[in-house]
Amino acid sequence: MKGIILLVLGIGLLHTASAVTHSLKYFYTASSEVPNFPEFVVVGMVDGVQMVHYDSNSQRMVPRQDWMNKAAETLPQYWESQTGILKGTQQTYKASIDIVKQRFNQSGGVHTFQNMYGCEWDDDTGATEGFFQYGYDGEDFLALDLKTKKWIAPTPQAVITKHKWDSNTANEERRKHYLTQECIEWLKKYLDYGKSTLMRTVPPSVFLLQKTPTSPVTCHATGFYPSDVMVSWQKDGQDHHEDVEYGETLPNDDGTFQKSIHLTMTPEDRKNNKYQCVVQVKGIKEDFIGVPPDQDAANVVPIIGGVVALLLVVVVVVVGVVIWKKRSKKGFVPASTSDTDSDNSGGVKKI
Repeated sequence: MKGIILLVLGIGLLHTASAVTHSLKYFYTASSEVPNFPEFVVVGMVDGVQMVHYDSNSQRMVPRQDWMNKAAETLPQYWESQTGILKGTQQTYKASIDIVKQRFNQSGGVHTFQNMYGCEWDDDTGATEGFFQYGYDGEDFLALDLKTKKWIAPTPQAVITKHKWDSNTANEERRKHYLTQECIEWLKKYLDYGKSTLMRTVPPSVFLLQKTPTSPVTCHATGFYPSDVMVSWQKDGQDHHEDVEYGETLPNDDGTFQKSIHLTMTPEDRKNNKYQCVVQVKGIKEDFIGVPPDQDAANVVPIIGGVVALLLVVVVVVVGVVIWKKRSKKGFVPASTSDTDSDNSGGVKKI
């Protein structure tokens, strides 16, 4: 059959609902010689939803959610003060990326220097976690160990900065207080301000896609919220990981998320075994089940490739977040008497 086969799946089994881990994160990205990209970008996110944005082109910190304006009303001149802070931070990061390039004996070329920081809170157990790290050209550069309040330097070029910052114990104590106390307080405030958006649950639409009878079967879940999702394949009722390729959870332009997982199997495997795709979204009790389409079945719907391309494309990519290619749930950057005060986080200083 020409084109791509599409099957929309419904609700299947039930599973026990689990608590959601909420997060407040900031991403600071300095870059050099990246075409059509600002030299400095700041993105603030709550539960994976972008709430604030700043870049060196506009030189303004602006809200990305309506409820963020409500939160800012509690702080006089919030946007003006944050814009002023980030203008100064922009200059610090410009100097820092130049210093790091020198340490790697680099001059020109495309380079990125990022700082990620923030905190997480489990609304069921009350457990919290803070994180603060730097990356250069997509690789880890520095990471803070909150227990020892010492920096970890995975590369020789970062050792000089590690020794410099480790000696400033007062600054690291302030940073730890921010990450473990103030950041959690701000996270809870933002969750309250944006609860109609951030505390909602939206079930996924699940599609099974296959170009030909011998090509991989893609299970594509989209439109779900929150972003905590488990997408997996089962074979004869058992978890199946062989010949499976896992995609990342990506944002849609409407604030929901999407994720794909690909399974390679022969027509004979599909004939002799029962495969199914299982999608579980935190906070939603139902499991969403999909079974690979049978090319000979009357209910299989052929669609043109362009339609599937729209389903699979990342509609929106948060600028500054995806440059750091190494996957990690940890990470982040500066803060003020607001949650992004550089004095509180201790993040704004030269490398």
